[in-house]
Amino acid sequence: MKFCRFGPRGQEKPGIVDADGAIRDLSGVVDDLTIETLPAALAADVASLPVVAGEPRYGVPIKGVGKIVAIGLNYEDHAIESNLPIPTEPVMFMKALSSLSGPNDEVVLPKGSTHGDWEVELGVIIGKTARYVSEEDALDCVAGYVLVNDVSERFNQKNRGTQWSKGKGHDTFCPTGPWLVTPDEVGDPQDLDMHLDVNGERMQTGNTRTMIFNIKQLISYVSEYVTLQPGDLMITGTPPGVGEGKKPTAIYLKAGDVMELGIAKLGTQRQQVSEWRRLDDLVAA
Repeated sequence: MKFCRFGPRGQEKPGIVDADGAIRDLSGVVDDLTIETLPAALAADVASLPVVAGEPRYGVPIKGVGKIVAIGLNYEDHAIESNLPIPTEPVMFMKALSSLSGPNDEVVLPKGSTHGDWEVELGVIIGKTARYVSEEDALDCVAGYVLVNDVSERFNQKNRGTQWSKGKGHDTFCPTGPWLVTPDEVGDPQDLDMHLDVNGERMQTGNTRTMIFNIKQLISYVSEYVTLQPGDLMITGTPPGVGEGKKPTAIYLKAGDVMELGIAKLGTQRQQVSEWRRLDDLVAA
């Protein structure tokens, strides 16, 4: 099943996407879509729910994300294009919750940005506590999968010390959605095509089968160092084709650029890039 949250920022309602692609309003069943309310949403009679008119804004598809754990350099060709060693263990970093935004909301570059970049990624929503979980049991901890754009500011990421979070956690730098798709509908998470275009030009093409560390391995590994809790989001790395790696000259985001991306079965996103401004109206996901 495909679940979503729709409506103006800060006023999102829970929804489910039916077999015809229409959004059905779940607000008569649950107040909002969270890990706690997901069982009730799963039990809803979809055909009896009202159809949502028009094309409303999509928000982050689940409320109450507790933390964002990110995995870097998880595709060999991306590590090579980044001029970094191929990892022998997963590379972990944290991304700020305030970076969350809807899948089609604008991406606002931070003040003075010169090295904005894109990364299409498979996101995993955790459904139950994972602490020292085995690889064998890891997928039992998954509530669903989401499409994520791990937007980055490479200068802040790599030239301001050793903490990647400086370039990863800016407001609007984690567009998520449009849907949370349940594992039964996704099937094998290691066989999903991925793509990302900038201004209509294909930049990234990949498939999750080429991950260095697969989803089971990542959940098990991360759970040794950070307890994964219901509602947490784990993003799992990007295939080659980021702007930083373009030859002979890197390409970086600028105001007016449009990113369009998708992962098979998880939907698509579209974000227009804007120059920096105050974001008091944007930071609530």
